[in-house]
Amino acid sequence: MLSVAFTGIGYLCPSTHYFVGHCPPVKLIFMNIEVWSLGKENDAYIEKGIQFYLNRLRPFCKTGFVLLPPPKRSANTTPEESKLLEEKIILSRFDDTKHVLVLLDETGKMLTSEGWAGEIEKLQNSRAKTVVFLIGGPWGVSDKIKQMAQKNWSLSKLTFPHQLVRLIIAEQLYRSFSILNNSGYHHR
Repeated sequence: MLSVAFTGIGYLCPSTHYFVGHCPPVKLIFMNIEVWSLGKENDAYIEKGIQFYLNRLRPFCKTGFVLLPPPKRSANTTPEESKLLEEKIILSRFDDTKHVLVLLDETGKMLTSEGWAGEIEKLQNSRAKTVVFLIGGPWGVSDKIKQMAQKNWSLSKLTFPHQLVRLIIAEQLYRSFSILNNSGYHHR
């Protein structure tokens, strides 16, 4: 993983890797980010917001959202059984040779926006190929998934709908990379 800030009269374009003329400095981050979420498709207004931030993230890193299909549940499915069904879905996609798992959980560590930026920079410097931000199901995640997570963060003490969490994560990722690149989006 390479992280280089280019300044002066030009910079290396992150999508084409060509050096181009006078452009704002940008810190190149060769790391992929995936946000995994169990649940249904986003409503149009949420999707529009997510796409807005994904477009703004493009110069910094490749970022994508993966909607994992929720397991089939019956009226008698307990929260623990539900977490185990969701665990199977998560594990079917997870590859510990290339993924670094960041669990977003109400019991996780609360961070400021600057804290998010610092943690993302540490992940980038650790040469992580793909950082996966996991939004668990309605009852959280299984103990096995919690143990697999390299980091466990909380967005807030408040409870949010999953779709809104996706949008918040998109914005916070953009804010983090803006902080790391001194873009002026975040005001200190």
